[in-house]
Amino acid sequence: MTVSLEQLRRCHIAVDLGAARTRVFVKGVGLVVDEPSVCAVNTRTGALIAVGEFAERMTGRTPGYIRVVRPVSGGTVVDIEMCRRMLGHLLDDKLRRTLRRKPRLRAAACVPHDADPLAQRAATETMIGLGARRVELVDTLIAAAVGCGLPVERAEATMIIVCGAATTQVAVLSMGAIVTADRIPVGGDAIDHAVVQHLRQQHELMLPSQSVRPLQLALSGNGLTAQGPECTEIHGRDVATGLARSVQVRTAAVRDAIHTPLTAVLDGIGRVLRDCPPDLVADLADRGIMMVGGSARLPGLDQMLRDATGMPVNIAERPDVCSILGLGAMLEGRIEPMQLNPLAD
Repeated sequence: MTVSLEQLRRCHIAVDLGAARTRVFVKGVGLVVDEPSVCAVNTRTGALIAVGEFAERMTGRTPGYIRVVRPVSGGTVVDIEMCRRMLGHLLDDKLRRTLRRKPRLRAAACVPHDADPLAQRAATETMIGLGARRVELVDTLIAAAVGCGLPVERAEATMIIVCGAATTQVAVLSMGAIVTADRIPVGGDAIDHAVVQHLRQQHELMLPSQSVRPLQLALSGNGLTAQGPECTEIHGRDVATGLARSVQVRTAAVRDAIHTPLTAVLDGIGRVLRDCPPDLVADLADRGIMMVGGSARLPGLDQMLRDATGMPVNIAERPDVCSILGLGAMLEGRIEPMQLNPLAD
């Protein structure tokens, strides 16, 4: 999966296929698509009814013959044909016609760190289905680091955590490459599930499918930090009666509920630091950790990492789009390669 900046500069379109959202960047135009990775399909005819935001709103509200599917899971395409159809509908007609006019369309796509050959092939086949003649694959960690402005090309350590919906990726980068990295199968969805289970077991309350983000549903500002609200009112359905009900949930109890999935993330950070050379770890003590990804905005998560690691933790300015913006910067040639002048004999 090693690709040069020169090869990326020849690409016309970049795609970031995430478990939660799909983003498309077109060279010379910018970010043109930022929609949920969701499709609604008529199971009787096989027709695609809706994609993106509209399809996500249909979740849990459709009759039996309409199925809402997610063709991407954990950053990996699990349904190539459905993903290709989704991308085709997310791009407007004018853009599709422009791309068809290019005789040798080149595309770049983000793939998770250490993605297996099957996952790489699925991403490649999806882009070929859109008409690409050549596909370049870029590690999500590298693209995200470039997108949030980290000096990845220097001979100094930078640490990044990509907090996705299905997975969390942790890496230390230096001189434009990944020194050590780890992928943890815990993301925003696992944290949401932990809170949903807590509400079901402790309060006998079921949340509607559109409210699987209870942390962001009612908690704001300081959120889950100790300075945040002591209690929060959450609405849902009673498990026993099936009627609508509201409960007062203690914020401290929610913090305890998400501690278990976050422990796996802290363990992954520890493994990466243990495998990292001491000189680079010393750099990180000053520079700290950069958090990107849609789940990086989870209230109180950055403070939790500061307390656990003792290092500064920063959240990128636009954490959810760092990967696609970094890939777009490489396409447009805004990133200069590091020059190494070999010594003459």
